[in-house]
Amino acid sequence: MSRTPEGPGSVPDTLSPAVTERHALPVGRTASELRDYRAAFQAARPAMALIDREGLVVSANHSLACLFGTEPAQLHDRDTADLVELNADARSLHAYREVLAGRRARFRCTRRLKHPDGRSLWAEVTLTPMADSSSVLLLVSDISNRRELQARLRHLRMHDPVTRLPNRTLFFERLTSALENSTYDTGGTGRIGLCYLDLDGFKAVNDTLGHPVGDRLLTAVAARLSRCADQYDHAGSGGHLVARLGGDEFALLVEDSTGTEQLADLAQAVLTALQQPFDLAGRRLSVSASIGVVERAAAGTTATGLMQAADTTLFWAKEDGRARWTLFDTERNANRMTRQALSSTLRPAVERGEFTLEYQPLVDLEGGRVRGVEALVRWEHPQFGMLAPNRFISIAEEDGSIVQLGRWVLRTACRQARQWQTEHPDAPPLFVSVNVAVRQVWDSDLVADVAAILDETGLAPELLQLELTESAVMGSAGRPLQALQALSDMGVHIAIDDFGTGYSNLAYLSRLPVSVLKLDGSFVRGFRYDEGAHPNPADEMIVEAMVQLAHRLGLTVTAECVETSGQAARLRRIGCDTGQGWLYSRAVAPERIAEMIEASALRV
Repeated sequence: MSRTPEGPGSVPDTLSPAVTERHALPVGRTASELRDYRAAFQAARPAMALIDREGLVVSANHSLACLFGTEPAQLHDRDTADLVELNADARSLHAYREVLAGRRARFRCTRRLKHPDGRSLWAEVTLTPMADSSSVLLLVSDISNRRELQARLRHLRMHDPVTRLPNRTLFFERLTSALENSTYDTGGTGRIGLCYLDLDGFKAVNDTLGHPVGDRLLTAVAARLSRCADQYDHAGSGGHLVARLGGDEFALLVEDSTGTEQLADLAQAVLTALQQPFDLAGRRLSVSASIGVVERAAAGTTATGLMQAADTTLFWAKEDGRARWTLFDTERNANRMTRQALSSTLRPAVERGEFTLEYQPLVDLEGGRVRGVEALVRWEHPQFGMLAPNRFISIAEEDGSIVQLGRWVLRTACRQARQWQTEHPDAPPLFVSVNVAVRQVWDSDLVADVAAILDETGLAPELLQLELTESAVMGSAGRPLQALQALSDMGVHIAIDDFGTGYSNLAYLSRLPVSVLKLDGSFVRGFRYDEGAHPNPADEMIVEAMVQLAHRLGLTVTAECVETSGQAARLRRIGCDTGQGWLYSRAVAPERIAEMIEASALRV
């Protein structure tokens, strides 16, 4: 757009009286005052121009001309939108036109402008309609220094001062942007990958050598991580971001990942690089790292979800032995989530009565009579259905709810055993065997609990057997040993469960108050004659030796996992006392045990 000049050579470099009257300068002033206004306009330090309602420059001052490296006259009739890049986006152009049309009081924006010498500058552009005039005032402020300072401050705010790597804030900003913009439509893979790592044993470096050495180590680690990222950025896109998230935690973000193989190669390269010794100020340090690796489609993935998966996988890497990388596993994570769900509801479940007991018979191998039962707890979970002990006992031991649950199991089992006894007075009474976790010994007064429950239920102490695992019993000293001795003195039988799988230190058997050994099922499974299997003679020799030793120490022996009559015959031949397993019965409800008691009474 241009305007026909008033005549040859009439383009003003200052405000003429005619322009003054037509536009912004006050009306009714003397010629001297008008000259003063014109002089003030030209001498003003702010870069200014008057533009008409068509967006053309009417007059510009020297400051604005200097900003563009020209003379004021050269700006006359220039299109303002082109001059200050208001055409760069539709939103700004629309607001600018609203000001020209008198429908908006002010518009301000920031633009990056080109100087004729090639350099660029950042400018703040303001457009304001003049009162009582058809002109609009254009103000252009050079804010390049301010922008540069803001950029430096942002860099400091977004980067770690020790390693100079992007920090957590910048990492999450970049991650969020990558997830929002990653798409197949722009030629990308639409996938994203993350290696999340921390250094194994870094705290020891800080504690023993001091934080200055620790900081130098972090800087050296950052340099190796950056080299790995550059080396494995095959596309050369700079899409591999290395960041320090805090402490000794680092992250390598891979935008447009090509799959798990790419991430696995990168993780292995990082492990190899970090395993090389570091020479720092005359010290040679060796460290390793544990890495959690996650790779997935960006669509539907959130920054929080990706980091949670990475954190979980890093935990697995440490749990699996450290100095390794571990890939996120959906099934393993599902098990973890289920475990967390069970952990959060286990303690209230005891109070809500969601647990029940089933009982598995312990049968006399010589006569075939049911001598006792083992109480096995089940969780009737409202979401996951009936759960066996292996799904929740370890959780209960970790969070301490095993004490509350164990007390309930003990009371319920003793009450049931006493009920069978009173309902079948003519049958020999059954003993009930209850599993006890070692934490029950440490975190509660087990002796007092047992005494109170026996007194409450009326069950004789000799009809109660407590089972502890071999690893829990062997090496017992102090309070555990005192508790076991007190229970034995009370008349309660103590059994070592899964014997042969733990320490197997036979010397302890002579001084522990143990009355029963329960042989682990792995020994019994080697006794199978059926299905064309050839039994291993060594299995029978080992079991026979343990049975003979137990008998000489005055202990009885129960064989677990008896599934065939052939196994039962061999166990009976070598002198095993009782058997337990599917040959006789699975764990069943109390009513089925009552039927077995009646049948056993008829055979007596």
